[in-house]
Amino acid sequence: MHANILISMSKVYKIKQGLDIRLVGEAERTLTDFQAASIALKPTDFIGVFPKLLVQEGDVVKAGDPVFCDKAHPEVLFTSPIHGKVTEIVRGPKRILLEIRIELQGGDAWVDFGKAKPSDLSREEIVQRMLQSGVWPMVRQRPYSVIANPADDPKGIFISGFDTAPLAPDYDFIVHGQGETFQTGVDALRKLTSGKVYLNLPDNTVNSKVLTNTRGVEVNHFAGPHPAGNVGTQIARISPINKGDVVWYLRPQEVITIGRLFAEGRYNASRIIAVAGSQIHKPRYYRVPAGVGIKKLLAGNVNEGETRFISGNVLTGTRIEPNGYLGFYDSQITAIPEGNYHEFLGWSMPRFHKHSFSKSYFSWLTPKKRYVADTNLNGGERALVMTGQYEKVFPFDIYPMQLLKAIIINDIDAMEKLGIYEVDEEDFALCEYIDTSKTEIQSLVRQGLNTVRAEMS
Repeated sequence: MHANILISMSKVYKIKQGLDIRLVGEAERTLTDFQAASIALKPTDFIGVFPKLLVQEGDVVKAGDPVFCDKAHPEVLFTSPIHGKVTEIVRGPKRILLEIRIELQGGDAWVDFGKAKPSDLSREEIVQRMLQSGVWPMVRQRPYSVIANPADDPKGIFISGFDTAPLAPDYDFIVHGQGETFQTGVDALRKLTSGKVYLNLPDNTVNSKVLTNTRGVEVNHFAGPHPAGNVGTQIARISPINKGDVVWYLRPQEVITIGRLFAEGRYNASRIIAVAGSQIHKPRYYRVPAGVGIKKLLAGNVNEGETRFISGNVLTGTRIEPNGYLGFYDSQITAIPEGNYHEFLGWSMPRFHKHSFSKSYFSWLTPKKRYVADTNLNGGERALVMTGQYEKVFPFDIYPMQLLKAIIINDIDAMEKLGIYEVDEEDFALCEYIDTSKTEIQSLVRQGLNTVRAEMS
């Protein structure tokens, strides 16, 4: 079917297993442009990448200039999202590279990669331009959730057009007015696969003309609780991954950044993010450069009290310091109270103000209520026991407990048979949330994925 017409095929997939966690602090749909003072590139955002530094402190870089590359794949470049000066290179134990901090310089200088229509370019030309500009790391693959190998021909490319995680940004609001750029990005992606490009939307989409009118994609709709918006859930329903299969995936803002590369001829890494959470005085949306520092962004907008800052959402995000930086793949900053307190006989109290998956608290009587979440663990680590609870929030045709036990004993054959290729950490986030054993399940899943990846490489 021709790439310039709308593929009308559409199907509704209903997700029954899952859990919506409603929290206080949803971002108001107003947009503020923010002038950042500094940004940081964090090599730790990229799984499996061994960074080779290409700049040093004091260097001035333009937007699109290389900052570091992957030692194993030097063609994969990570470039500066702004015109600025490299002010600090932060290293951790054993000199591991943690951050390259860049301070904004006056003026707006960028590397010119040349404007072009994707339809006029070959696959090789599109890949080369994406690699040189630094947008290629936005394309990730399943299995393993690592940066895609440009030499692969994926059996499909998935774009999840919505997010069901707690306080997640509204992609419909974010992409408003950027329909042509989004379409240009889709046109480029279509050249990268011999399969289909899948655009997955919520079943209640009624006003999104930007996404629903996208040409050259197969549109599918998903209904149900979180994790209906997770790309892993969508892949499992539409085109399950078997051993040897590769699929690629992105989010709408990443498609827009790719579209800008071809429409503007430069790496324009500005993005719209949601600043949310009960500790934020006025939750709202901001237009910022990728990797923005949060100290200036949140100044005067954080409530009193000890606060946990998270790049991403409360289920899968990464903790950052008050002077930290937004993660490469994140479109959300969440601020919630720290849970440094003990509750006397807390387990026996009715806890109307606490959210719980079980009916041991009375929160199940008010399913529409929004709650203030904190970081209190509400218990201690225990043995991993069979409860049957995981299956209620895990919408995969996989036995989650058995897979976790196979990872613990490092049984690669069992991992493969139990579906390790279909999942990553975020697919187990709800299992971790409801887990009575308080096990760090997401870290365990990443350990299993790294083991299998090392075995297969």
